[in-house]
Amino acid sequence: MISMDLSKKVRTIPNFPKKGILFYDVTSLMQDASAFRQAVDELVEHFMKKDVHFDKVASMESRGFILGSVLAYEFHAGFVPLRKPGKLPWKTISQEFEKEYGKDSFEMHEDAIQKGDSVLIVDDLLATGGTLKAAIELVERLGGKVNGIACLIELTFLPGRKKAKGYDLFTLLKYDSEEVKEGKK
Repeated sequence: MISMDLSKKVRTIPNFPKKGILFYDVTSLMQDASAFRQAVDELVEHFMKKDVHFDKVASMESRGFILGSVLAYEFHAGFVPLRKPGKLPWKTISQEFEKEYGKDSFEMHEDAIQKGDSVLIVDDLLATGGTLKAAIELVERLGGKVNGIACLIELTFLPGRKKAKGYDLFTLLKYDSEEVKEGKK
């Protein structure tokens, strides 16, 4: 397979979901079979090189589910969805967080992670780190050990990486403030 520049497959949408936000749409990458396969392969390869075993992959809704479920399959791990309140049918624990444009929270089934489980957290985008911090806190409250974090995109001009200090965080694509200011891909 010929390697491609995955950043060219990410569509940017200005003023979504509100004015002043430049939205990085990974669905345009995912709809391209070759680009999606390359992205998944690169994420898997990073953690395979480290020889890390994962019992579970925890992922945030909704685009994170797409990546997370594929990575869970690749790592022979269980998949744990982190959902918005009221979406899970069993007993849950919850964690509130701040996003770049408001507050929200995630819930996870209280029996989704067992004490000592090795967990990979997966999301499509790392920005301010609010969703990532909430995911880490949920996993650790149940006794899981976060042994890896994978994101397709990182907005390096925002403080998300600081919320993952001390964790193995791997991102495929990085965007800096100049690219956002100019509205480039």
